[in-house]
Amino acid sequence: MAYARGCSWVAGAHLADMMRDAAFTDWESVFAALAGRRVVGFCTLMKTDYYPENRYSPWISTVFVDKGFRGGGICGRLVETACEYARKAGFHRAFIPSDIVGLYEKYGFHQIDSLANYDGERDNIFARDI
Repeated sequence: MAYARGCSWVAGAHLADMMRDAAFTDWESVFAALAGRRVVGFCTLMKTDYYPENRYSPWISTVFVDKGFRGGGICGRLVETACEYARKAGFHRAFIPSDIVGLYEKYGFHQIDSLANYDGERDNIFARDI
């Protein structure tokens, strides 16, 4: 929770608040990437995300890797861990929202849609069978 709150991305503080408030239910979860005993990244698996029209689930979301650890495969391992967890929870497909093109495709995701978020901006929606 402390790492999320102090990370350089504004979504980290929101994640820390959700963790503090025990907002995760059922199979929802937070995943952390460690380098030794140090947290260097995180992602979540959630029922809903930042969209008024929430037509997909489960969401792999809030994917973050510390700047000094990017490019080393940590993002891919976080995504794979979340996918495996979702598969074991009974899901056959996972979804990732992102404005980045070219990242999640490396992990077998492909763009299926775009959705307007609560700020009115459009995000790409990526999916992968798991």
